[in-house]
Amino acid sequence: MTSTYNTWYHPYKVAKEYQKKVAYFSMEFGIHQALKIYSGGLGFLAGSHMRSAFELKQNMIGIGILWKYGYYDQARNEDQTLRTDFIEKTYNFLEDTGIEVEVPLHDNPGVKVRAYVLKPEIFGCVPMYLLSTDVEGNDHLSRTITNHLYDSNELTRVSQSIILGIGGAKVVEALGGADMYHLNEGHALPAFYYLRDKGVPKKQFAFTTHTPEKAGNEERDGRHLNRCGFFGRTLAEEELRKEMVNDGMINYTVSALRMANISNAVSKLHAIVSNNMWKGFEGVSEIIPITNAQNQTFWQDTDIKKAWKKKNVKAYQKRKTTLKSELFDEVLNQTEKIFDPNVLTVVWARRFAGYKRADMLLYDIERFKKLISNEKYPIQIIWAGKPYPKDYQAIETFNHLINFSKNTKNLAVLIGYEMDLSRKLKMGSDVWLNTPRITREASGTSGMTAAMNGSVNLSINDGWIPEFQKNGENCFVLPELDYKSPVWEQDEKDCANLFDILENEVLPTYYNQPKKWQQIVWNGIDDVLPEFGSHRMADQYYKELYK
Repeated sequence: MTSTYNTWYHPYKVAKEYQKKVAYFSMEFGIHQALKIYSGGLGFLAGSHMRSAFELKQNMIGIGILWKYGYYDQARNEDQTLRTDFIEKTYNFLEDTGIEVEVPLHDNPGVKVRAYVLKPEIFGCVPMYLLSTDVEGNDHLSRTITNHLYDSNELTRVSQSIILGIGGAKVVEALGGADMYHLNEGHALPAFYYLRDKGVPKKQFAFTTHTPEKAGNEERDGRHLNRCGFFGRTLAEEELRKEMVNDGMINYTVSALRMANISNAVSKLHAIVSNNMWKGFEGVSEIIPITNAQNQTFWQDTDIKKAWKKKNVKAYQKRKTTLKSELFDEVLNQTEKIFDPNVLTVVWARRFAGYKRADMLLYDIERFKKLISNEKYPIQIIWAGKPYPKDYQAIETFNHLINFSKNTKNLAVLIGYEMDLSRKLKMGSDVWLNTPRITREASGTSGMTAAMNGSVNLSINDGWIPEFQKNGENCFVLPELDYKSPVWEQDEKDCANLFDILENEVLPTYYNQPKKWQQIVWNGIDDVLPEFGSHRMADQYYKELYK
């Protein structure tokens, strides 16, 4: 089969400052609601990058995996608690490129990997090559490798990295090769090993590290990985030793930092944290900050944008009321509760992970009950987000919030937290709540897209927030705590500070000083754009990482 999509191709004349051919590898991409190959922030970020690369006419392609069951579909058990469903996805809008490569895996000399393309004109992104092992001729086990994003089986996870890395690198070779190979997080690390063996020089490798979380920086037994085919060939014991750290382990991040010519963190604060985190390992590349950003075209409501450009308060408020009503239709549909567009609405929505502290408001139940029953300053609160399907603690937190809010008319927990619901929540909220433990959130991009739509950030001073915040002018920020103090102590103080700010600043300003509130909204949009729009980010990658 011949098509333009089995050669390096773009539907536009590449802009002269973006000539370098860049292949961008990521485990997940949030391009569109209908293409369910993402789980959360990493995917949203990669998707925004691919959209801006298209809009700026960059010479870039995306390399990802076509997850047969996606991440999971979020549903409810009969008592409303979380249920995880795995439903097969069929994407008729993808085209088979005819490119098929073979990857040696474990004892299998050649697992077939097929590349499907998402054409740019479908969702407005650069060409995306998505890999599948669900191919005629593969044995049953091989066909299941690309079933589930972040499979909980360790052997499958390793196989997924090998397919994305080596399979992806071979697909790029079939397309004519690239000038730069960029790994978004360490999942596709085998690409670097394979390409290095092929004689691709270090100056063509770039790496982005995303998480200061130990769990997010994969580390596995070196000999085990060698048997799996992780390095593209079997390394001799001496070669393997050179790659090992921490008593025989391969740390994906350390290896990527060593092989990359240059690496980046995803906020200025994260660059400081990352450089400190990895400085003890010799041979690691410099980690520069390139702060994450989000695509304005996709995420910002067009009527909000028009009202903001003209600073038309009436038009803004009219549109915001409509957007709140649309969000509240979803609340009514899911929880049978009627929310009021005139009431201040706070949203906490992102991936459910322990350090993000979704249930912080419930740490002080008495104070929380007072807050939600205050008639002078009424409040509505919505939670949404997806825990990993096997993160039982996060699922327990999710269910705790459901059980607590079930019979309270101004609290709601929503399921189906994917791109469409994310947009509704950002457009329909008044306040975007962000409560991670300090230094644990590398960037936290959801607050950017919320601000683009006039939702005011109420946040811990972590991730991207220190670069954006003017406390009380464009957002509200909790006092910074000593991140080295005991976790329970931080939780207690952060919780008290959160209530103080809500009770004494956020609610009184919203209800008593509408003009001041509107100014905070305008300032938030002014300060988030274009600085935290992904055009700036996509441009910065070319200038600083691919140079």
